[in-house]
Amino acid sequence: QVRLVESGGGLVQPGGSLRLSCEASGIIDNLFSDCTMGWGRQVPGEQRELFTTITRAGKGYIRDSLKGRFNISRDNTKRMVYLQMDNLKPEDTAVYYCNADCRYYSNTLHGFWGQGTQVTVSS
Repeated sequence: QVRLVESGGGLVQPGGSLRLSCEASGIIDNLFSDCTMGWGRQVPGEQRELFTTITRAGKGYIRDSLKGRFNISRDNTKRMVYLQMDNLKPEDTAVYYCNADCRYYSNTLHGFWGQGTQVTVSS
C-alpha cells in the first residue's frame, strides 16, 4: 500500500508559475529513498502521460518539450517530491499526478498514482 497525495494545483494565468507537492506515505514510509518518483498529467479523454521522473539518487529526467519550464525535485527525509512549473501555457492544463516506482525494493511495488491535482492555465 502506497499513498500519494498531491497538492498545489490551481488556476494560473499564462506565463505564471505553480509548485506542486506530493507526499508519500504507507508502506513507502521507510523505503521512499528506494523509489523512483515522477509526475504525470492527464487531459480528460486522453491517456495519462508520465513526463518526468527522479531516481533514488536524485537524477532527474524530463520530456524534452518541458525542459527549461518544469523541474522535478525530491526530499527523501520528508518523503516529498515537487514539481516546479514556470512559464505555464494553456496546453499545460491537466490533472497532475504523482507516481512511485519502488521496484528497487520489490518488483511488485510500482504503478502507484495519487488522486491528482488540477492545474488550469487560463487568462
